Amino acid sequence: MTDDDSRRHVVVINDEEQYSIWPEGREIPPGWHPCGDYASERECLDFIEQAWTDMRPRSLREETR
Repeated sequence: MTDDDSRRHVVVINDEEQYSIWPEGREIPPGWHPCGDYASERECLDFIEQAWTDMRPRSLREETR
């Protein structure tokens, strides 16, 4: 995490239900979609910590069911 807490980020998710954060003002890469509103880096990371409880990609989770 950077020392600049004023930068805002958005949580992004891909088709495999993997999460990341992306800084405001930069184009979100292909294959990733915003998941919520822009917030502080800490708020985004806290969201991911609660939401991403199984780190395996979606395709692997479905394969092992």
